[in-house]
Amino acid sequence: MSIVFERPHALIDKPLHYCPGCTHGIIHRLVAEVMDELGIEGNTVGIASVGCTYNSYEYFNCDMIQAAHGRAPAVATGVKRSLPGKNVFTYQGDGDLAAIGTAEIVHAATRGEKITTIFVNNAIYGMTSGQMAPTTLIGQVATTAPFGRKPELHGYPIRVSEMLSTLEGAVYVERVAVNNVANIKKAKAAIKKAFQVQLAGLGFSLVEVLSTCPTNWGLNPPKALEWLEENMIPHYPLGNFKDVQLPEQK
Repeated sequence: MSIVFERPHALIDKPLHYCPGCTHGIIHRLVAEVMDELGIEGNTVGIASVGCTYNSYEYFNCDMIQAAHGRAPAVATGVKRSLPGKNVFTYQGDGDLAAIGTAEIVHAATRGEKITTIFVNNAIYGMTSGQMAPTTLIGQVATTAPFGRKPELHGYPIRVSEMLSTLEGAVYVERVAVNNVANIKKAKAAIKKAFQVQLAGLGFSLVEVLSTCPTNWGLNPPKALEWLEENMIPHYPLGNFKDVQLPEQK
């Protein structure tokens, strides 16, 4: 009997610590599958930042470095510049990347650093008990916005992909989701292209992945997936915001 589905080699055989229904596990698997398919596991350095995925270094079977909160793009820049032959990626949440790490991601992108960022947007601070994040939607309840986010008090949610796509150094920016099988397949294709962009030395690439946080949203896993589709996707439309042609394979 042939094997049609198995754990990617680039994903360590260890139970994940994430809450039930959290889609970080799906995204981890997609990153690992892409590393397997491109044959880059042994030549990849991942940068883990602070948030729910602070210990993603325990799951990816490649070299990993722990960065301070928000500083993953700065660490990745140092790694890539000192070891230009390595495939370097950051794995960051919305609180990490779009709040304390805003300067790092903006300037890494505008410099055209040849790194890849996997940006997971679940519209809330997950690890620290559900505070309002820069990506929290208008009206969405958080522990620091118990009556819902109000623009006159809290401002508006940041659309990171749209913002970064205006920068010349960013050459590939796409927003995907992992709420159903069709979108998961598109998410994998986007992650793969982002790595290929880096391997071709074309510039900065980012894939934003809309994800769920059932625990802090106060929803069960199926309802969380529905909430993502009904609320997040209308505000954060899926699609490609900056694209680049990959060189033809010889």
